[in-house]
Amino acid sequence: MTEILPDTRTDTAATSLADPRVLRGIELAWREADLLDRKEYDAWNALYAEDGHYVIPIDPTTTDFANTLNMVYDDARMRAMRVTRMTEGYALAAVDSATTTRTVSRFVPVEVSDAEVVLRASQVLVAFKRGRHDLWAGDVEYRIRLGSAPAEDLIVLKVIRLVDSEAAVPAAGFLL
Repeated sequence: MTEILPDTRTDTAATSLADPRVLRGIELAWREADLLDRKEYDAWNALYAEDGHYVIPIDPTTTDFANTLNMVYDDARMRAMRVTRMTEGYALAAVDSATTTRTVSRFVPVEVSDAEVVLRASQVLVAFKRGRHDLWAGDVEYRIRLGSAPAEDLIVLKVIRLVDSEAAVPAAGFLL
């Protein structure tokens, strides 16, 4: 009798968006977007693993975030500090912050196993502040650690590669 082992495929061609593990990753990405648009930054930060990183690189091709210049390279400590700036006291990032709405779509499974899902996606964010709309767009990579239940899934890495990352990018009073 042949033992049936859990599916641990990691090839993109064999993995569809209907794979329950992929769906869990997509749902987490959408939950994160919703929390950011509602400015629920503490809940947003809780979606990240303790060893997780939130990165916005300047070089659109880099993969060595620790040794290159980034707009944002946040570990748990820096994410917590960023949330504090966004939610407490007087800070330019928090005062009169923009209203945002974002769309995260075009999900492509890159790696899928029972422990982790890596997805590529696109994100378009519209920010409205003081009568002006700003558009932020980029490719996003999510590395999601799967827990024993969907509520335990955590973001290990989120990399946002802005389409205009090498141009002068204005300061944002919101998280991407």
